[in-house]
Amino acid sequence: MKLVYTDHAVAELQRLKEFIAIHNPSAAARIAAELIGKVSLLTEFPHIGSPVKMAPVPDSVRDMVFSKYVVRYSLHTNVIVVLRVWHELEGER
Repeated sequence: MKLVYTDHAVAELQRLKEFIAIHNPSAAARIAAELIGKVSLLTEFPHIGSPVKMAPVPDSVRDMVFSKYVVRYSLHTNVIVVLRVWHELEGER
């Protein structure tokens, strides 16, 4: 399966990395790389996340939790689309 990030998801990853860098620059790069590495697992295990109950089509949108970060993605025939990324303390916004 192909993995695609929306512009919004990329912007959120950048925002999270910049926020972490304020407090710990070395951790920012490490956490961002780990998060991207975990997201890449979706190509092999697309159902690893939990279904989002309010999704328009059952099982089409899922949340994968890594450490304290949530990755929301949608499943399509040959593509996984990363929709959002946020820290659990931020809520879904």
